[in-house]
Amino acid sequence: MQTAASPLMPIPGPIDPVPVPRAVTPREDGRTDLMGLSRQQIKGVFEEAGLDVKAAKLRSKQVFHWLYHRGVTDFEAMTDLAKPMRGWMAERFVVGRPEVVEAQVSSDGTRKWLLRSDDGQDYEMVFIPDADRGTLCVSSQVGCTLNCSFCHTGTMRLVRNLTPGEIVGQVMLARDALGEWPRGNMASANDDESDEASHYTSDGRMLTNIVMMGMGEPLYNFDHVRDALKVVMDGDGLALSKRRITLSTSGVIPMMARAGEEIGVNLAVSLHGVTKEVRDELVPLNKKFGIDELLAACAAYPGANNARRITFEYVMIRDKNDSDADARELVRLLRHYKLPAKVNLIPFNPWPGTDYECSTPERIKRFSDIVFEGGISAPVRTPRGRDIMAACGQLKSASEKKSKAELRRLAEEKQAALGSA
Repeated sequence: MQTAASPLMPIPGPIDPVPVPRAVTPREDGRTDLMGLSRQQIKGVFEEAGLDVKAAKLRSKQVFHWLYHRGVTDFEAMTDLAKPMRGWMAERFVVGRPEVVEAQVSSDGTRKWLLRSDDGQDYEMVFIPDADRGTLCVSSQVGCTLNCSFCHTGTMRLVRNLTPGEIVGQVMLARDALGEWPRGNMASANDDESDEASHYTSDGRMLTNIVMMGMGEPLYNFDHVRDALKVVMDGDGLALSKRRITLSTSGVIPMMARAGEEIGVNLAVSLHGVTKEVRDELVPLNKKFGIDELLAACAAYPGANNARRITFEYVMIRDKNDSDADARELVRLLRHYKLPAKVNLIPFNPWPGTDYECSTPERIKRFSDIVFEGGISAPVRTPRGRDIMAACGQLKSASEKKSKAELRRLAEEKQAALGSA
């Protein structure tokens, strides 16, 4: 959640940027949702609610541990808090989770959740299990503004940005569903020196990695994505290493350096084309930030090296971007900019209404071989979750941009329904 109104943020429209407010819907019961707040922010809201500075510091440390290390949503379960304090908190605060509208499981084990926010907006997240890891694909926006022609999400209008609470909530919900919260006695959170028990690693856990590759362009919701990932990486909570988190962008160049400096996670770039004509069609943002400008920004990305290579996502579309010449030009570009890179080749995942077709397996293998021969790793990603529309480029919810009058009417109808219940 957000405790204060956010400024307008530029979002690229068809021609010029247009301001889109980051909508935050207050809870009807007046309580503050702590989900997505950092320890310092929790301390701040506790002080605003009446605790003195020393008490707020101690209680924020305890509650942060219960929220993000233990996955607890009920203040009564926070057993190191005195009973009166638990009641005081329950009156003023809540620990939220996204509402699950639908949960699906693919024949290959991939899971997809359709989630709904307090203001009735729908968005999706996907969990992909593998033998040596489990990856959660997290959304950053409801809808998308980039209109990438090969992507189902790109056919949606941008509805709004997700808040830090809604982003972190996806991770928390996945931990809930996978049963991966620690159990046992609570460590002494009253002792400021007793931090050791509040750390854990991802070893042996199903959810080991996060990719910001769900609905939306993360760098057009930079502040919220940054704040959410800082909570996810906090060693006293979810404790996921930045090396296990990847942020994917279509090439929002002005924000890329800030992402490296302020978040520091792995970078993935949706490239998908090596000529202006093709990439302009597939990724319209290319008309604003061209390929050469994008690759130069990648070369300058803080922390990129051979141990932390930049991943270039390349969807394989039949007779569009899959020729031998395209493969050779891809190698030339990456070598020209001396990029520590690997290329993920993604067989195009079909969706209703698209005119594109997936490249043949033989063509994909030939493309991969050429890139490998050029000294760049180019594995082919096995499609996952196609049967439940959970594969790359297939996510889309039924949310639509609504006018203020429509939102007001829906809120009044919801309130009337609650009143008559």
